Amino acid sequence: MIIVTGNDIPGYRIDAVFGEVMGLTVRSRDFGSNLLAGFRAIGGGELPELTQALYESRHEVMNRMVVEAQQRGANAIIAMRFDASEIGQQWTEVCVYGTAVVAFPIPAGEPGATGQSAAIAAQG
Repeated sequence: MIIVTGNDIPGYRIDAVFGEVMGLTVRSRDFGSNLLAGFRAIGGGELPELTQALYESRHEVMNRMVVEAQQRGANAIIAMRFDASEIGQQWTEVCVYGTAVVAFPIPAGEPGATGQSAAIAAQG
């Protein structure tokens, strides 16, 4: 699955648009991580426990978005964005969204082709 933050994919022709797809999770922070992060925050710097939790959340929502796009028949997602917000003091919402599309690589010699798209198109 090709996923890009832009509104198009260089070297690809978008043939179908299936609309918005998204992945969403709401995570609560466990007491231990909050306590440890609180102590680390006193000295400043990164909070690895919370960084890891956010990293895992982003991967989870990306997977959910990809599954939704595949269920609609898409092979790519354009205009992908992340959003995160706090819900109360203990919960964090992480959301990713984009537009599910079908995109085909443009073969060599055609307008808009790139080296990468030409090589992929030649593979069949």
